[in-house]
Amino acid sequence: MEKNLQIWWGLSELQSRYVHAIDNNLLEAWPGFFTEDGTYTIISRENADRGLPAPVIHCRNQMMMRDRIVALRHANIFEAHAYRHALGGLVIESMSDEEVRTLSSYIVVNTGAAGESVVYQAGCYRDTVVKQDGEWRYKEKRVIYDTSRVQTLLATPI
Repeated sequence: MEKNLQIWWGLSELQSRYVHAIDNNLLEAWPGFFTEDGTYTIISRENADRGLPAPVIHCRNQMMMRDRIVALRHANIFEAHAYRHALGGLVIESMSDEEVRTLSSYIVVNTGAAGESVVYQAGCYRDTVVKQDGEWRYKEKRVIYDTSRVQTLLATPI
């Protein structure tokens, strides 16, 4: 039981640092939460539930994630905004010697340049996490949003 609690604590801390980096515009740190070959996918719940492979965003490795941040910083045009995440409890769904699978809920509030805050997205994270060099890293992060569409340009990671 104590070992499971330590694992849960480490995974919860990883999730908290992950959203802290996004919420505080530390996006260059974002790929570092993943293994080199880690995947990041944002997909609607409708597509996820039906097994349809049509994500809004899919990065197959850290290099693609770094490219996404470079494009966000230098090429994409979008309204200045800030995210603030609210997280639901992290649940360990399965655990083996090699990896841990977790589920947690999220809500993202988007504050635009005019200062108006709106709920931008709600959904869940389905994560596969591994230990690498003594640190927890995402091998796979699936962001499954509940709404049928994304309200505005999805520039910043969720």
